[in-house]
Amino acid sequence: MSEPRLLLLGAVLMFALFGGLWLIERARKDAGVVDVGWSTGLGLLAILYALFTPGWLPRRLLLAALVSVWAFRLAFYLLRDRILGAAHEDGRYQALRQAWGARAGIYFFLFFQAQGVIDVVLSVVFLVILRDTTPSFEAWDALAVTLWLVAVIGESTADRQLARFRANPANRGRTCKGGLWAWSRHPNYFFEWLHWWTYPLLAIGAPWGALALLGPVVMAWFLFKITGIPATEARALVTRGDDYRAYQRTVSAFFPWPPRRDPGAP
Repeated sequence: MSEPRLLLLGAVLMFALFGGLWLIERARKDAGVVDVGWSTGLGLLAILYALFTPGWLPRRLLLAALVSVWAFRLAFYLLRDRILGAAHEDGRYQALRQAWGARAGIYFFLFFQAQGVIDVVLSVVFLVILRDTTPSFEAWDALAVTLWLVAVIGESTADRQLARFRANPANRGRTCKGGLWAWSRHPNYFFEWLHWWTYPLLAIGAPWGALALLGPVVMAWFLFKITGIPATEARALVTRGDDYRAYQRTVSAFFPWPPRRDPGAP
């Protein structure tokens, strides 16, 4: 199947996926399902492209495995921790629901569909890799898999540490400052971004391989400017106040780094 047709098929699949999730949001009044859909959608697109592109089968299988394992692990974690295991909707979406008022239904529909569009845009990275028809793996591929392992292990470790911290009622209103969270205020975001560097490495030697840089560039933009760090920290300041302000003064926002001494401490 040609690449434009695959992208069109992927877009239809994402429209259906996020349309269905929007119906769930309408029923549950919990927009957090969109985050589950975002990672799930990327895994589904990688599998779809691997099935219908004519490239070297081992490379197709490798790409589908790397993307889907990362995506479905994250989706399962979000579903268990933020949807099924949460007492209420994520604060970010509560704020949107309140701001949008009576128009929340249609605005959430558009918001959900926008996530599908983002998935399709990011999935161009996968098609670029699959255009490489060279019937062999190179050293760059081994480096890519190694980076993927570091990123996925790091992200899953950060998720587990945060989940354990939140599970303790004594920590309500406090900031997680242990483990990876002592070195970065958002280690989960850092390792998610690091994971996207897997694909430029896999794309070395592929026609138009530089397009694979779209993944880490787009993710950095979203994490730093849109739905990642700004929204998360704004909500943390509301719910945790001075405790989080002290955390901001001592711990790196993104890249893991040894904590600084708090200049505001007595």
